[in-house]
This record gives sequence, structure tokens and C-alpha cells, in this order.
Amino acid sequence: MSSITAQTTARTRLLGLDPEELEIRVGTWLEAKGEASYRARQVAHWVYEQAARSFDEVTTLPRSLRPELEAAFDLAALAPAWTARSADGTVKHLWRLRDGEQVESVLIPASDRLTLCLSSQAGCALGCRFCATGSFGFRRQLEPDEIVAQYRDSLRFAREELDRPISNIVFMGMGEPLANVEAVFRALDVLHRGFGVGARRITVSTVGLVPGIRELARRPEPFGLAVSLHAPVSGLRAELMPIERRHPLPELLEAVRDYLERKGRRVTFEYTLIEGVNDSIELAEILADVIGDLICFVNLIPWNPIPDRPWRPSPPERVAAFVRTLHRRGVSAAVREPRGRDIAAACGQLRLERGGGA
Repeated sequence: MSSITAQTTARTRLLGLDPEELEIRVGTWLEAKGEASYRARQVAHWVYEQAARSFDEVTTLPRSLRPELEAAFDLAALAPAWTARSADGTVKHLWRLRDGEQVESVLIPASDRLTLCLSSQAGCALGCRFCATGSFGFRRQLEPDEIVAQYRDSLRFAREELDRPISNIVFMGMGEPLANVEAVFRALDVLHRGFGVGARRITVSTVGLVPGIRELARRPEPFGLAVSLHAPVSGLRAELMPIERRHPLPELLEAVRDYLERKGRRVTFEYTLIEGVNDSIELAEILADVIGDLICFVNLIPWNPIPDRPWRPSPPERVAAFVRTLHRRGVSAAVREPRGRDIAAACGQLRLERGGGA
């Protein structure tokens, strides 16, 4: 089955098509209707540049043609269920999918950027013990248009409510992106080639699915890679992240080296700091031994609490000591400021609770 055919249901899902495919599919349909082929470019303009959710918005098309296009092509994969706003400016959206499943995305503002955190699955099957999404369990894979629609609808919100564009995209929401690699890679194509998001402004995060890392490395575009590490020794990492048993640290780091050789751009390691679990100076030294020869940056994240876990975030003095140790060993590292904790939008908290509705 071709990739285009796979995107077709009763209506063709345009957000799952790259620009060339979209113009071919829509152009063929228009020609069969006796319409001018240039109107396919008009449709592409409204889909990608104007972020249209409905053909009623496509005012450059004849009014009589819009209902027919709406009947043939699908633009709206998501329905907004609710929105929560944090005191720090973070915005979390809950989106309802066609079948009633729900996913979350998060807009994270900073002075120089607005980052969108996307979901790639409804739930997650990998069961990392510090993450609420894993506790929720796995429901299903997202389709490419469902991933892209999170960007499209968040972009509309950002333009209308925040008066600024989205500058960066991270696949760090619900789910493991590289466990849904076909749909995620298709979404990367649409976001990059359709919506014009620079490849260096898109980062794919993984808990360490080695085949997916190698596939990402083989792509021609310089998409970023973030790896959830959370422990520098296999035994402890396996307790926190079951994926360690399938792809142990040596195999994971070999794949990271392959990415670095092919891309020549820095890899980010995510490291959640849990008091008394993985935040000792000894482990910081081992971490420096393990990754010190790599072109990398370590994001240190004080653990964001979730129910049914008897843990606490590492206190500031232990965090500071961990950072000092890495810096002394020549490893670039910084502490990521928790964002959106009051609406359960911080790292590891998605699918935990609604927070304050808006």
C-alpha cells in the first residue's frame, strides 16, 4: 500500500500529505470536476500557510466549490476538549480525536521562542516509572494528520491568543515517537516541507529505541535528537526504564554515535533527578565517563511528582552539586526550569489531570 493510499479513508486526510502529494491529489480531483488546476495551489496555500481547519475559510475558492471539497477532503482531525493556562504562561490543550481518544499538547513560551510539545501516541506502552503517561497505558498510535493537526491548531491559538508564531517543535508529549516511526516521519515531512518549519527547529525525543534512532540518522534533514537517559548504569536505568532491557546502554550509545557522525549536531540527553535514586555525585561522575566523549548537552530535570510514586524531586543543593560535577568534567549541562506544573503540563505529567480549565 502506498503512503498516499494509506492516508485515504472516506475523505482524504490532507494534513497527512506533503505539498507535492497534496497538489497531485487535489489537482486530480479538480480536473475531474472541470476546475482549473491552479486551484490546487490555492488549497495548499490555505492548508499550510493559513492553517485552515475548514474549506469555508478558503475564501479564494468559489463558494459553490467549498462544500464539495469539504466532502472529499478532511482538514480537521482534532476537536478541542479544553485548554489550561499556567501561571508561568504555559498552555496545555486536550484534543479529542475522531474515535474519542484524547491527547495533549503543550505550548511553552520563553522570551526568544515559543516551543510546542507534540504527542505521537494516545498513551504509551513503555512504562517509564517516573512518567504519568506510562501509567495510563497504551491506547493506540496517532495517524500522521493527527500529529500535524496538533501543530496546526496550536499555531492558530498562538497567532490569535499569544500574538506570536511557534518557533520550535519537540516530540516530547504523550507516547514514544520512535515506536510510531512511520507516522512520525510522515508528520516530519509535512511540518518541514509543508508548514515550513526548519528541520533544526524540530527535535525528536526517544527513550532509546535504537532502530528508530538509526532511521532518523539516515534521513537527509538535520532533525534534532533528544535521548531520555535518566541513569548512566544499566541496572538502575532498567529499574526506571524497562526499555533498557531491550536496548541496553552500550547499544544505545553506539546508535547515538552513528547519529552524531551522520548529522554533526549536538545530541541532548534528558536526565530526571529523583532524590536518593539517581542524583548522587558518584552517578554524575559515571555519567561524565559514559557520555564525555560525545557532542552533547544534558538537560537536568528535577522530577515532577505524579501519584503513586514515593519519590521526591532532588533538592536544589543536590541538583547544584550534580551540575557542578558535570561541568568540572567538561560536560555541558543545565537545569531545566519546570514549566506548567500547576496544570500538570510539566515533563512526565501529561495525561495526569486537567488542571485549571479555560
